[in-house]
Amino acid sequence: MRERPSVARQIGVGALLLVLVALIAVLGSLASTANVDGWYATANKVAWDPPNAVFGPVWSALYFLIALAGWLIWRAGYRAGEPNAARRVLTVFGVQLVLNGLWTPVFFAGYPLIGEVAWWLALAIIVALMVTVVWLGVAGARWSRIATAIMVVYLLWLLFATSLNVGIIVLN
Repeated sequence: MRERPSVARQIGVGALLLVLVALIAVLGSLASTANVDGWYATANKVAWDPPNAVFGPVWSALYFLIALAGWLIWRAGYRAGEPNAARRVLTVFGVQLVLNGLWTPVFFAGYPLIGEVAWWLALAIIVALMVTVVWLGVAGARWSRIATAIMVVYLLWLLFATSLNVGIIVLN
């Protein structure tokens, strides 16, 4: 039977992942808060654009799930005294976090700085993010089916968010 990481180590890595996704959430909210009530409030949006109050709770739940998926993959790949066997998948997890962290500042805070180009850059980022999430879901299946299921939920939300991004481009 394979050795599991100590409970303390599992808690530490879980806490670290939660801190990382919380940092992304905080930075995203700093970039979006002024702009949600600014240019975004007056922009033309698609009919299915939800009230702004929906985004915080949905992203909070998703960020928790994203951290959980990373933790599950890390734990499954743990090898005492050796590099984590899932390190390549964990690298994809890290890329996904970076792309996730880039979208909100580029979309919201980028528009006042560079105009509509920001929406197109944000679209490119979210498409790359979706590709990365699919990659993570497929590659992560070997390590955790729960993590893969989380990536499916995440991907569905990203598809919805992409439709909102495209709607801003088309309608404005």
